[in-house]
Amino acid sequence: MAEKHSWLQIRMRHAPICVLLAASAARLFAADMTIVMEFDDRHSARSLEEMKRETQAIVQDSGLHLDWQLLGEAGEKSFSDLVVIRFKGKCLFRPAPYLYDERGPLAFTHSTNGEVQPYSEVSCDKVTAALRPTMHGGEFANADVLLGRALGRVVAHELMHMLTRSAAHGRAGVGKASLSGRQLIASELPLDLADLERISEPSANQPAKH
Repeated sequence: MAEKHSWLQIRMRHAPICVLLAASAARLFAADMTIVMEFDDRHSARSLEEMKRETQAIVQDSGLHLDWQLLGEAGEKSFSDLVVIRFKGKCLFRPAPYLYDERGPLAFTHSTNGEVQPYSEVSCDKVTAALRPTMHGGEFANADVLLGRALGRVVAHELMHMLTRSAAHGRAGVGKASLSGRQLIASELPLDLADLERISEPSANQPAKH
């Protein structure tokens, strides 16, 4: 039975990043992972590049290498370890606030019969709304980079759960159960050492079959 569960909620102040159903702690992926990106609407190339850079920097010490593909580029290729992330809304920082319903989580991850699946949805509009009140001064001139940084941290947080297939959160860093909008654009937000060890533990390796 296919299900969709709310995983990620970030508000202007500290709030739960995600709510997870418990799942097996076995690691899902090997050392190389392909992330297929699907965009519903327009996105900033600058934000996209910063998102890739930030996500890779966060998981780098785990030995995990990320290969990024747009949905149209992936085509009929075969991948040994794959996740799909759908980005909803406009993934760009507009000069003025866009009015829409801001209620609900920033991201969803799908599961089947309680088993975490390698498929997430991220709401770019809600991420942007979480960042805007925390920004000031010259940061608005660099808004696309800051949005990409925040998206990279959102993606890294979700990858941590998919890699470990666990609802557990870290005590610090990007794996924490709650983050502020300011933390999402801070100069640095690494994985906690304990989370890094959970991702990189060879004995937990259990490659996915696709």
